[in-house]
Amino acid sequence: MQILQIISSARGAESYSTKLSQGIIDKLLAAQPGSTVVVRDLATAPFPHLEEAHLQAYFTPAEGRSPEQQQAVRHSDEAIAQVMAADVLVIGVPFYNFTITSSLKAWLDHLTRANITFRYTPTGPEGLITGKKVYLAVASGGIYSEGPMQPYDFATPYLRWMLGFLGMTDVTVARAEGVKLPEFQATALQKGIASVAV
Repeated sequence: MQILQIISSARGAESYSTKLSQGIIDKLLAAQPGSTVVVRDLATAPFPHLEEAHLQAYFTPAEGRSPEQQQAVRHSDEAIAQVMAADVLVIGVPFYNFTITSSLKAWLDHLTRANITFRYTPTGPEGLITGKKVYLAVASGGIYSEGPMQPYDFATPYLRWMLGFLGMTDVTVARAEGVKLPEFQATALQKGIASVAV
């Protein structure tokens, strides 16, 4: 089994989303000895935000791309190849201003390519990245899974929808939440790890 770990927190070793991701991966490795882990750290090696050059390259047939367009499409091709090669994705999702990090959004933008990772059909869009298991390792300072702040979780619904659009519908959400609240801080991480059955 190949596991792709996506790190999107800029907090390095202090990141709760990265610690939660690692806890999930440790469980997966214990259940499937011999599995391999590929790490993509979007904080230290970010994908560029989409610009005109990227979009032009995407809509130009591969055989007709200029050297500049070939370079522009490189990040996207790399992201897609890594996801296609993986059996399991573990995506670290820290809450930044109630949603995902811009680095994670950029990665998704490079992953979303018409006729490669999704296609339009007479009955609507069809995701082409299928057969994957995805774990979202969500970390937040407050409580967003329930209670008065639940409507302000703009990260998890978006990711579920976007991943589903691409064909990844088997998604498990684990949460280390309340990490800035004294009454939850000490147990938030272990609670999140314990919530995942592999």
